[in-house]
Amino acid sequence: MVCAIGLIAETRHPNLTLMTLSAIDWAIVASYFLLSTGIGLAFTKRGGESLNEYFLSGRNVPWWLAGASMVATTFAADTPLVVTGLVAAHGVAGNWLWWNMVMSGMLTVFFFARLWRRANVMTDVEFAEIRYSGKPARFLRGFRALYLAIPINLIILGWVTRAMIKILTISLGVSPVLAVGICFVITVIYAVAAGLWAVLWTDLIQFVVKMAAVIILAVYSVKAVGGISMMKEKLGEHFGSGDAALSVLPVSFTSSGFHAYAWMPLLSLGVFLSVQWWAAWYPGAEPGGGGYIAQRIFSAKTERDGILATLFFQVAHYALRPWPWIVTGLATVILYPNLVDKESGYVHAFVDLLPTPWKGVMMAGFAAAYMSTVGTHLNWGASYLVNDFYKRFLKPNETEKHYVKVSRIATVCLFIASIGVTSQLSSIEQAWKFLLALGAGTGLVLILRWYWWRINAWSEISAMIASFVVSSVCFVIVPNHFAKGDPNADATIMLTTVIVSTIIWLSVTFITQPEPAEILDSFYKRVRPGGP
Repeated sequence: MVCAIGLIAETRHPNLTLMTLSAIDWAIVASYFLLSTGIGLAFTKRGGESLNEYFLSGRNVPWWLAGASMVATTFAADTPLVVTGLVAAHGVAGNWLWWNMVMSGMLTVFFFARLWRRANVMTDVEFAEIRYSGKPARFLRGFRALYLAIPINLIILGWVTRAMIKILTISLGVSPVLAVGICFVITVIYAVAAGLWAVLWTDLIQFVVKMAAVIILAVYSVKAVGGISMMKEKLGEHFGSGDAALSVLPVSFTSSGFHAYAWMPLLSLGVFLSVQWWAAWYPGAEPGGGGYIAQRIFSAKTERDGILATLFFQVAHYALRPWPWIVTGLATVILYPNLVDKESGYVHAFVDLLPTPWKGVMMAGFAAAYMSTVGTHLNWGASYLVNDFYKRFLKPNETEKHYVKVSRIATVCLFIASIGVTSQLSSIEQAWKFLLALGAGTGLVLILRWYWWRINAWSEISAMIASFVVSSVCFVIVPNHFAKGDPNADATIMLTTVIVSTIIWLSVTFITQPEPAEILDSFYKRVRPGGP
């Protein structure tokens, strides 16, 4: 972690006044930590009864709790900063770089949430052995379990930790090792002790705390620029027009037709709106569902609860939650027009504008944002390691108490490994883009496997391998042919990976044998996907 801290410390802004917290502010932060720890300890006995309780809360979670947990998990410490950077650079429409994923999310609501609940599995990779058969199915399950639990999961844990270090370094001037260490240790305590029960209930509390914090900051930010009318006027001057600043769509409409804004070339716009959302696998926005979203669906009381939880998540994630960040991001354009690091404007805003006790609420909110994401990823990663690798391949006949014990050890091991990954991450943005590119060719096969009988285990395996190889090559070669920061480079990587990967996995599908009829019949009766 020292390497990462050193790199981030270099980004400190010398003109940024450090935030001073009063005794009341510190009391609010301390109360939040005590509450989180207490919730974890309260559910320790229940969470330790079995793997079903530890990873799925006994499949007895109401929709509102599962949905709130989904939203809380995707609200990480880095999220408000990223949105601020997008808005400051491109206006409100800059959010289409991630808003495009809403279409994939709605597919999950109306098509896949009910299917995942009917599958009655503990993890989404366990799906491989109810849809496919033989050694390829076993290999796919074991490989995806290790792939998602270790490299993918640890990269995500690394970048949210790096973001939290950045926030603390440039706002408080405290030792980031100490501050992040406290958040991490408390999260590990309740995640290890009680599993998903603690993660869900702390997520709910954390969601309330961090939403209160960002709404309060948005109110103070608007007040600081002179109100909504003054904000609109000044934004129009900065961006050239009010539409360029405030338009929700990444295009402008004129008498001659529609035009993409300069920062979003038509190629990139086309890829984001018509390809990326269905073609790219990404944690929290998987085509066909999956990941920790699927885990929350598995934990729901009923099929209906799973659907409602996923719908609540999509509405809150895309339509409601971003607006306090967006409003603050727009205000930072006016308040700090000369910032080189646009994302840091969010930190400047809460340091400069918030009085006591709202400073304490904001710091508790950032701790909550960090801890909710970390708690989920530790529990989610451990579920793969234990259910889909250790129990499936190494020790299949042990007691439930034994598996829970191993799950707690796996959670601690993931925590330790994530520290090492954090120290090696030099860029959060590059890690995000690399993850998106890695899964760029797998989305279509993950959607069609529910409905097209011809897809087999080799289809998924070849799609994963092709995506990894093609995207890795493109990441090295393609940027050399574009100017730095040109979004067409990312669009080209995405398109190339999708096209080549799709050709490869379709070819493999027709070259290899389909799954046996009895496997397809069993899957159809179990999941009832509809169609012939």
